[in-house]
Amino acid sequence: MRKTDSMLNSQLEILAQGHAYLESVTKEDYSQIVAPNFISSAGSHMRHIIDHYQSLMTGFGINNIDYDSRLRGSNIESNPCEAIKKIAEIASWIEQLSTDDFNKPLLLSSEVSIKSKNVQTVTTSLARELIFVGSHAVHHYAMISQITFAQKASFDQNFGLAPSTATFLREKSQQSQLKSLQS
Repeated sequence: MRKTDSMLNSQLEILAQGHAYLESVTKEDYSQIVAPNFISSAGSHMRHIIDHYQSLMTGFGINNIDYDSRLRGSNIESNPCEAIKKIAEIASWIEQLSTDDFNKPLLLSSEVSIKSKNVQTVTTSLARELIFVGSHAVHHYAMISQITFAQKASFDQNFGLAPSTATFLREKSQQSQLKSLQS
């Protein structure tokens, strides 16, 4: 398998995790803010994830990515079915990408100051930005996982687990099994 195929598959796996969560959550739990521990709902986090992927899709088309341009407050925050549709659109876009797309130079514009508007623009690539949005999604899945835990709902223990953490846990489990066999 080529590296690009592996990267695309990893993105599809990340999106599949989100899809599985969305299929399992009630509309009420999805939009509930569990105060005082959290200031946003699982739906807000999912909308934020989707916004980043959509910014990447749009930016790829015009050669300028702007993650600051998002659809805050959209119905994706309150309706898991709408989020499922958007995740399907994103997955379809990812499936259409080619090896040549990965190294295409792109511009990335982002605000960098909280005290005043200061937008910086740097050169990046689609491959680098896919790594970012995937990692960003996993980070927010971890937040959603904590919200779900606070709601006392059952959930997949692997949801929101970083790939490197999953590898660490697998290796730790294998080492533990070997030690018990040797005892």
